[in-house]
Amino acid sequence: MNIFKKLQSHPFPVEAFFNKSVVVTCAVEKSMLEKLIPAPLQLDTFQNHWGFVAMALVETKHLRPKGFPAFLGNDFTLIGYRIFVRYTNKKGKNLRGLFILKSETDKRKMEFLGNIFTNYKYETIYIQNTTRQNSILFQSKLGGFKIQYHEEDASNIVLPSNSPFADWKEARRFAGPLPFTFSVDDVNREVIIVEGKRSFWEPKPIKIQDFSSEYINQLTKNQFQLASGFIVKDIPYEWKAGKIEAY
Repeated sequence: MNIFKKLQSHPFPVEAFFNKSVVVTCAVEKSMLEKLIPAPLQLDTFQNHWGFVAMALVETKHLRPKGFPAFLGNDFTLIGYRIFVRYTNKKGKNLRGLFILKSETDKRKMEFLGNIFTNYKYETIYIQNTTRQNSILFQSKLGGFKIQYHEEDASNIVLPSNSPFADWKEARRFAGPLPFTFSVDDVNREVIIVEGKRSFWEPKPIKIQDFSSEYINQLTKNQFQLASGFIVKDIPYEWKAGKIEAY
């Protein structure tokens, strides 16, 4: 592995504080998503029919290498597009996690550093955030997306009309974040495994008022169904250093 590839393997632990994490999950027929994930990863499916691609928007605070004081950290908004997958490691353990398709951020510093220390394909975009009463809107012309949602009593929120899930408990399994994030170096035939840690994580359903994503449209040829939306707030989070396995 050359030096640049070694750097991209998430070589040190990172910590941050999540002010907010919003995840919108879309259901897609599994045959379409199976084409997008590299071996040795496998699609994580629901009812042996659906796969899922999610867009996550995370407002981070004091993101920094673990052990550094918080004031040396940086505040970023991060966008991640990912597919829910599984991977069987060398010990035979079935790990459930996410395969990153691409990432976006509102700061060039994050794009620069993110593309040195990960291969999550960061790009910088301008993100507009508007709040009116309890309705929150995030949108980006350059990013080609719009998320508008309403926070209210979770007991009053119903799943999107075309969701394949019967209830929010089923939907929660595909809300994320999952314990692991995977990258694949198909040239060197290696899998990079990054484990996330958090002390508390209880996503709450949100009512999605409007959602559009040019990237997901292109990815799925406009054949996706809105499955769920969740939010968490005020969570300390940590990513361990990446582990590399040959396959």
